Amino acid sequence: MTNSSILTLDSVTLVLPDGSPLFTDLNESFDLRHTGLVGRNGVGKSLLGQLLAGLREPSQGRCLRHGRVHHLEQQLLANSATLADLAQVGGTLRALERIERGSIDPADFDAVGDRWDIRARLQAQLQGHGLGHLDPHCPANRLSGGQAMRVALLGAWLSEADYLILDEPSNHLDSSARAMLLEMLQGWEKGLLVISHDRALLGHMARIVELSPLGLRAYGGDFDFYRQQSTAQAELAAQQLLRLKQQRQRQALAMQRRRENLERHQARAGRQARQANQAQILLDRQQQRSQATAGRQCREQQDAKVALDEQVRQAARQVEREVPIMLHVPTPQRHAGREVLALEGLCLPRGTTNALDLRLCLGQRLGVVGDNGSGKSTLLRVVAGELAPRAGSLRLTGEVALLDQHGSCLEPRQSAVEHLRAANPRLQRDELHRRLAQLGIDAARIALPGALLSGGERLKVALAGVLYREQPLDLLLLDEPNNHLDLPSLEALEQLLRQFKGALLVVSHDHVFLHNLILQDYLRLG
Repeated sequence: MTNSSILTLDSVTLVLPDGSPLFTDLNESFDLRHTGLVGRNGVGKSLLGQLLAGLREPSQGRCLRHGRVHHLEQQLLANSATLADLAQVGGTLRALERIERGSIDPADFDAVGDRWDIRARLQAQLQGHGLGHLDPHCPANRLSGGQAMRVALLGAWLSEADYLILDEPSNHLDSSARAMLLEMLQGWEKGLLVISHDRALLGHMARIVELSPLGLRAYGGDFDFYRQQSTAQAELAAQQLLRLKQQRQRQALAMQRRRENLERHQARAGRQARQANQAQILLDRQQQRSQATAGRQCREQQDAKVALDEQVRQAARQVEREVPIMLHVPTPQRHAGREVLALEGLCLPRGTTNALDLRLCLGQRLGVVGDNGSGKSTLLRVVAGELAPRAGSLRLTGEVALLDQHGSCLEPRQSAVEHLRAANPRLQRDELHRRLAQLGIDAARIALPGALLSGGERLKVALAGVLYREQPLDLLLLDEPNNHLDLPSLEALEQLLRQFKGALLVVSHDHVFLHNLILQDYLRLG
């Protein structure tokens, strides 16, 4: 496989509608190597993907494309009416059908182009991937998440593109669908860019490119290699900055000592000259020479200071100034080991038909796994009291809270600070702001309505409302909490959950996330 460039960023800058730059002067090439794009929430990964695909123009610079690019956005599944729309051939099929009914509209012929066999090709792809029973006109919302993603990927094959860009393709997919996604991507022999926080998926990439406030930086290896190298580079950059700052401090002290020594020397020379009863003209010349020497030394010292200050500024630019994500462990609960949840012969209203028996105590962490449709989210909603079981009994003791993958407990019109204040009225205003800032929600966004926050930001705010509520939790229910979270936030959440003293019931298809929680056991629904 050759690595000739297909996509090239040439000094690309993107400015937001409010006039603030999102990223500036990006230069990078993307070839046939399968590449993962990573970065924190809000840094502009999805917008960069749109720029690369030609769906958006940069404010400055150029994005060069040598070949056709097929872009699969995050919202494609939600915004598609039919199966054909998921495959991004819906418009072509509808134009073809109008022509077959007698349309002579030039726009219909332009939409079809030379793809007169698109219906047969789509059906052949569906048949070849075990989806032949599905009709192109089938409503998209009737498909499972795995089926929808497979159809969307088949659209990439039909596009005959030279480069494929996928934005968070594994979100909402169950384990079997994730395996199918990986298998399909491994069979893709052309260029590929995956925008993702999925560590398992990123582990299969040939290289990782990180977008940060510092710009773009490429790492020629998989996700583990990227983590090792980026950590080492960050440590070196921090050490270099510290060394230069210490050098500048020593320089300032040395300059101060030289000034003091020069002043003492000039004063002593003046006293000696006057005591020697020298002529005034000689005294004036000595003073002029002394002042000239002092001026030259001052200029040299100032030049050295300016040069070192610039070195410090350059080193500081290599150190990312983002505040680390921090989560505080809620107040420990009393009576460790006390039973908080008991299910006896519980039958869910949807999903598995098997009756469930379960006992969960403070300090226990349990993973809930199974295919989409098996009832995992339904179980959490039944435990939270949002749904009633069909049969059986449920006994709950203590405080319980549910956090779903959409952060639904955050009202669209409610701001981040209002949500946290409602959860814990005792927190002072400064403390509310501090805790939100530690989650990466800055002062400019804490007052925005929840509907205007990104998916990751909404989830963080909802998480803050759950964790920092006035009454400490005995049982925390998490439904795919890792969807939409960037890697630093996800790692902070993992660390907190490992220290959480209450009981934990967590639904996730992310095996890396579940492994890092050090769960005691799993409940498999089927």
